[in-house]
Amino acid sequence: MVTIPAMSTVAVEILGPLRIDWPAELLRHGSWLRGVLLARSRDRQAVEELLQVVSAEAVEHRDGLRDESRVAPWLYRIAVRTALLHRRHLGRQRRLHDAVAEHRRQSADGAGTSPLDWLLSIERNQLVRQALSSLPSKEAELLVLKYTEDWSYRELSEHLGISEAAVESRLTRARGKLRAKLRGWNDE
Repeated sequence: MVTIPAMSTVAVEILGPLRIDWPAELLRHGSWLRGVLLARSRDRQAVEELLQVVSAEAVEHRDGLRDESRVAPWLYRIAVRTALLHRRHLGRQRRLHDAVAEHRRQSADGAGTSPLDWLLSIERNQLVRQALSSLPSKEAELLVLKYTEDWSYRELSEHLGISEAAVESRLTRARGKLRAKLRGWNDE
């Protein structure tokens, strides 16, 4: 291992990244990092895998460490971020599994759609929501009221204070913009 004698911060920055024996450092800090990962992720089975992720992140982003004496806090931050990202991933998986289980309960008779069709439907709905959010608010509002509240042109005109012809025109324009947005994303 090559050691750098004590230098000013300016000199270290000029010389480039610190020279740290990463396998030794990761071995030295591995025990308490496992504890942090377990406490934060709450997933005993994933601790070793998460430690590998922390190790890879540390080596890959080693240029971010500017002070050799700050290795432990730097590794701690990487471990916390890794554990929290893992928990977020588990939460998403759990919600998806719960939704699939709920779908299966609702279509227990077997007459429902396949899980793949159902997942594709969810993805399609998410794309429509994203496209709606990118439209001007008046157009998005009109589409939402028409298709989620199932309002007629008459109900829309009464609530919005515009003529039925204006409702029809605005809906046609809003649907066209929505279609164009969805087509654009589909082409990508």
